[in-house]
Amino acid sequence: MTAADDVRRAVSAVSDPELRRPIGDLDMVRDIAVDGTTARVGIVLTIVGCPAARRIEQDVRDAAASVPGITDVAVEVGVMTPAERRALTERLRAGRPARVMPFGPDSLTRVIAVTSGKGGVGKSTVTANLAVALARRGLAVGLIDADVHGFSIPGLLGLVDEAGRAPQPTRIDDLMLPPVGYDVKAISIGMFLREGDGGAVAWRGPMLHRTVQQFLTDVFFGDLDVLLIDMPPGTGDVAISVGQLLPHAEVIVVTTPQAAASDVAVRSGLVARQTGQRVLGVVENMAALTLRDGTALDLFGSGGGAEVAAALTTEAEAVPLLASVPLSPALRADGDAGTPVVAAHPEDPAARAITELAASVAAAGRRLAGRALPFTPH
Repeated sequence: MTAADDVRRAVSAVSDPELRRPIGDLDMVRDIAVDGTTARVGIVLTIVGCPAARRIEQDVRDAAASVPGITDVAVEVGVMTPAERRALTERLRAGRPARVMPFGPDSLTRVIAVTSGKGGVGKSTVTANLAVALARRGLAVGLIDADVHGFSIPGLLGLVDEAGRAPQPTRIDDLMLPPVGYDVKAISIGMFLREGDGGAVAWRGPMLHRTVQQFLTDVFFGDLDVLLIDMPPGTGDVAISVGQLLPHAEVIVVTTPQAAASDVAVRSGLVARQTGQRVLGVVENMAALTLRDGTALDLFGSGGGAEVAAALTTEAEAVPLLASVPLSPALRADGDAGTPVVAAHPEDPAARAITELAASVAAAGRRLAGRALPFTPH
C-alpha cells in the first residue's frame, strides 16, 4: 500500500451528507497523488451548486490529513458529467424504474401514518419527536409532511433559516434528495414555496393527491426502516389518498385528554381502518403535568386517550394506549426553537414519554401476514 492508497481509502470513506453513503461508493473520488507530505485529492460533486459542497470538501480535507505523514492537502472539486449522474441515479434506484413508489406492501420499510381528529392536539410535534427518537435508536427514518395546508415539520426539525425558509431538496436529474434534520430525512411542501407565497397553500383535492403521490415516488429516501407520515387533521382528501396509496400502513392516533378532542379522534382511526390500515395505537398528548409540589395540573382533563383506545378496540384487535405525553414547557419551547425535546432535553417528562413510545413502536415490528417474503425455494 502506498501513501496515495492510504489517502484514497480515507477519502473514500467520507459520507455524502445528503445521500448518506460513502463518496467512494458513489464514484465521486478521482485522481489522488502524494508528493512528500502533500496530498492532492480530486473529487466530483453530483451537481453544480451542491448545497453540501463545503461540508464534503472539508470532510475530504480532514480525512486526507488524518493519514500519517500527510500535513498539507489540496482538494480539487469538479462536477459529474450527465452520463455519470445517470449512472448514479440508476444505482441509487437499485433497478427500480423512475417514479415508482418503493413503499408498497412488499417493502421492508414500515409505514406509519400519524393522524388526529382535529388540529391543535400536537400531532406534528409528537410525529417529529417520535421520528428523532426512532433515529436515535439507530433506525433509518424518513418523514413526509402530508399536512400540506398546515405544514410545520421543517421548523420542528430545525430545517429553516433565520427568516423561516426551509431548504429546497437537492435534485439529481429526476431524483429529489430530502433534507436531513437530526438524522431524519424529511420532505414538506414548505420546502418548495417561493418568495411571495406567504407560506400559504390553497389547493384542493387533485393537487393534494398529486403532492402526496410525488412525495412517495419522486423523493429518494434510500433504504428506510420506518417512514412516518404527518397527516393533516380530520378525514379529508389527504387521508383518503394515503389510504388508497398505502392501504398496508399502520396508524397512530393522537388526541388530548379532552372529550371534545378524543370523540373526534376516533373518527380518524375508523376511516383509516376502512381503507385496510391497521391502528397501531393511541397517543394522548397534553396529559396532566406534575407540578413541583407533587400536584397534577390536568389542564385538558383526563382519560381521553384511554377512551379513544377503547373505542377503536374490536374483538379481532386490541388498540393500546401507547403513550401519555404530559404538558411540557420544554416540549413547546424546543419545538419553537427547532430542537426536538428528545434531543435537547431527553430527561424532560415529555421527552421520556416519547422515547418510550419510540421503543414501543420499534418493538411492535411489522406484521408479515399476507406479505410476499424475498426468498426463492430450492
